[in-house]
Formats: sequence, structure tokens, C-alpha cells
Amino acid sequence: MRTNKSIAVIMSIAVAMIVGVYIGHLSTSTTTGTTGLTQTNGYKKINALLHIIEKDYVDTVDISKIVEGAIPKVLSELDPHSIYIPAKDLEATNAGLNGSFGGIGIQFSIQKDTIHVNQVIHGGPSEKVGLMPGDRIVTINDSLFVGKEVTVQSAPQRLKGPKGTDVKLGILRTGEKQLLHFNITRDNIPIYSVDATLMLTPKWGYIKLNKFGRTTYSEVITSIARLKQQNCKGLIFDLRGNTGGYLEAATQVINEFLSKKDLIVYTKGKKWTRNDIYANGMGSCKDLPLVILIDEGSASASEIFSGAIQDNDRGTIIGRRSFGKGLVQEPVEFMDGSAIRLTVARYYTPSGRCIQKPYVDGADEKYQMDILERYEHGEFFSKDSIKQNKEIVYRTKIGRKVYGGGGIMPDIFVPQDTLNYTPYYRTVVNRGVPLSFAFQYTDKHRKELEVFTNTLDLYNYLKQQDLVKQLVNYASSKGVTKRNKQIYKSRELLDKYVSGSIIYNILGLESYIGFLNSTDKTIQKAINILDKGEWLPKPSKKAEEK
Repeated sequence: MRTNKSIAVIMSIAVAMIVGVYIGHLSTSTTTGTTGLTQTNGYKKINALLHIIEKDYVDTVDISKIVEGAIPKVLSELDPHSIYIPAKDLEATNAGLNGSFGGIGIQFSIQKDTIHVNQVIHGGPSEKVGLMPGDRIVTINDSLFVGKEVTVQSAPQRLKGPKGTDVKLGILRTGEKQLLHFNITRDNIPIYSVDATLMLTPKWGYIKLNKFGRTTYSEVITSIARLKQQNCKGLIFDLRGNTGGYLEAATQVINEFLSKKDLIVYTKGKKWTRNDIYANGMGSCKDLPLVILIDEGSASASEIFSGAIQDNDRGTIIGRRSFGKGLVQEPVEFMDGSAIRLTVARYYTPSGRCIQKPYVDGADEKYQMDILERYEHGEFFSKDSIKQNKEIVYRTKIGRKVYGGGGIMPDIFVPQDTLNYTPYYRTVVNRGVPLSFAFQYTDKHRKELEVFTNTLDLYNYLKQQDLVKQLVNYASSKGVTKRNKQIYKSRELLDKYVSGSIIYNILGLESYIGFLNSTDKTIQKAINILDKGEWLPKPSKKAEEK
């Protein structure tokens, strides 16, 4: 008798062949670096099987539906990052990297089964017709849209749409007895890669980058120009939580910091010959002191950035070990509007490292749980707990040791700060209580809060309001039992969480990030390194001897 595992293997092979045939029919052309499918006897046999099933099977079978469900399973057998994107999801998936989407120009949250407008994008369609922060959207195109049907999936679907199309909104506004109606013509809404551009001190600038998309390079160049106008003498580049994006965008940004003929990255695969990408020497920041911040959420293109800076000894990497994604995906679109992103190559840092962490049998469970395992192993809190494959040693330009096979290890480790975390704090955060409280507080006191135009003045005002006491009472009304000792220990964290959320609601993302940075230990370490002039790596003693 065959085991379940044996049956699963046989089914996977069969499904793979079926999907191979189906892709062969759907794909309009081959893409760079990929080849068309060869109609071997195996494929012909499966094609014949599909024909027989469709012709003679006892029930009517929707072959396209079977294949639609099978493609993701097949790709998951290859590696963790080859994926299938259904036609209905492709536009939304690409929007973040392409830099815009069709919409009405608001940032919103869902509170009590209703869409609440948090921010109105400056110059966008909603601002032009008069929508305001604090408005509640209760009807869309004259249909009631409140209650359980309002979800994080359904709300964007109802509000987004092609540029030039109209949507009618019914708005409930504080102080107005009647529902207000607005006709809004959708437009292209920009999605920015740069979250914040700030001067942290009179000398040191800061750029927070959330991804590498089509507009990233121009945004970064604009940010650098802004900082230089403010007499920036060095830069902290924050890639924490940056999950990557386009390889080309990453290399364009890295080029600004490297000298001519410095190797940035190279790629190679079964069908891809080695492709080396070098800096052209035209960058505007080749001599600017540089610190890069990374963590376990930094992946792919952000690891290419970090690896290029580290291997060229161009700056100092600070934080925690990065995610470990060293695979390159090529998009392949089908005539039905769906697409796959197929892994076609690996990328290598200048020293020759492939930083892809190990995986077995495609997107296996162990791979998916890797970050949790790192946390439980203590890696977020102790450098000595980090497991790296040190069997193969790579060398940076000046001879420092670096290792591959599991992300970028920072030059300076900064542990995750959980000193004042308590069970009470975790409970209220996990239940979303501080965010809900901050939203309602903002909504209730918007007139008083909107008179403040900078972060420091607003925070000084908020400190006088005893927000933690109000939060605790609010949490109690939501069923969270008071724990006075734990509340006392976590008081600063609770205050920071609530105050930061209110600052975000009133002044926006950049002000919110600036507020968080003021107590961020990784930021403080980066500033310290720059202040001491120790941002440029030095060779180890053994490297010097060689």
C-alpha cells in the first residue's frame, strides 16, 4: 500500500505536469532569462489526460479552476519565493512597487465596522472636494457600507478604481446633523518609498526607506538634496522592515555611495550567465559618512544594499541579522491577467556571498517559522545566540570576515529592547487597545490638537493630559484587568505608544517616525558612531598581517 507521503509526491508530479501544459497555453511569450516549455512525451500524456477527463469524466469539470488552485501548490514545491498571483490581485500586488494606484487619496482605519478617515493626502481627489480627517464613510455609491462587510479587504476594493472613474460617498461628520455627499473622481495616488527624511542632529541626516520600487531612486535623490541643503555631514539609512523590491532600484541607490568599479552585486542561475553590476563613479555621496540600519525584517533588495556597503567597507551596518533572501524572481504574465514570479537566479554580494537562508521542499514549514525560531532561540537579544554557517569564510575589500547562507550580520549588534515589557503591555497591544484609544482621543479632541504644527509642541501638550491613566480606564472598559505594578513598569512604553499614535493621526508618518527615533537605541548607537568618527570599518588584526 502506498503511504500518504508517496501519494502526495505522485500527485505533486502530476499537478506539475498539468500546470506545465496550462502555462504553455497561457503564456504569451518568454521573458528575459526564462525559456519556453518543451512539449515532451510527459506533457503530451498529461494533455491527453486532461482531454479525456474533460470529454469522458462522469461530471462536468472546470479544468481552469483545477489549474488555478494547483499552480500555487506547484510553485511552493520549488522555493519559498516563487509565487502565483491571480488576475484579481495582480494590480494591487504591483501597485506598491510601481509607485501609484487608482484611488480617492485617503488613509483610513476601520473602527466599529465603519471606515474612518485618518489622513487626507495633500493634493489628492478627496482633499479637492473637501473630505476631512475624522470623517466617517457610511455609504458608497448610495449603498450603505457599514457593519461586518467592512473589512481590510473589502474597503480598499470599494474605494479604489481606475483613474477618471467616479465614486459617490456619504459622509458622517462631527457637528453635522445631515449626511454629507461627495462625488470624487479617482486619480493616480502616489505610493512613496521614503517614509521620512529628517535631520536627527545638526550634522547627521536620516532616511527611512520602506521598499525599492520604481520611484525609489528619484525619491532618495530628492531626500539627499533636502538633507544637504540642511548642511548634512553624514547619513543614517534605515532599512529596518524593508522587504525589498526591484533589483534595479536597489543598485541605482547603492551607486550613489560607491566609487567607480566597486562591485555592487552579481547574479547567476541555470539559464542566467553571471551578470556583474558595478558602480559608475557618478554617485553624489561617495565620501559621505554612512550608517545602515537593518533587522530581521530587512530582506532581498535591502540585503543587496547592506551587503554591497559591508563588502566594500563603505559604511557600518548596525542592528540585527537580516531576513536571508538571496533569490531573484522574474515576472511572467499570462493572457488571462494572472502572473507568476519565478525564481530564476541567485544574487551574490561583492565578496561572493549568497545570503539565502536554507530551505527544503520549497516553502517548508521550518522556513516559514524561521523568524519565530530566532526569537525563541534568543537571537534578538544576544549576539552570541546567532547561528551562522562559518564553514565558508568570505572577505570584504579590506579583509574582514563575513559569512553567507543566512542573511547579513551587522557589524554592530543592537538587541531588541524589551526591558519594560510586561504581560499587561503585551495584552493591550495585542488587542489593539492603544490604537483604538488613540483614534477615539484624536477624534474627540481634533480641534485642540490641530493647532500644533510640530512634534515637540504636540508631545509636550500630550504629556500634560495623563494619557496612560485614560488608556488604562479605556482598556478596563474593554475587559483588560488593571495590573498596577505592571502598568507602572510599562508606563513609558504605554505613553510612547499612545502619544506616537496621536502624533501620527495629527501630523503624519514622518513626524511619527521622528518621535519614535528620539528614544530608539539603534538610532542612538548610529549617532554615537558618527559622532566618534568610527563609521568607517577597520581591518581586523589578522587581515592587516596578511
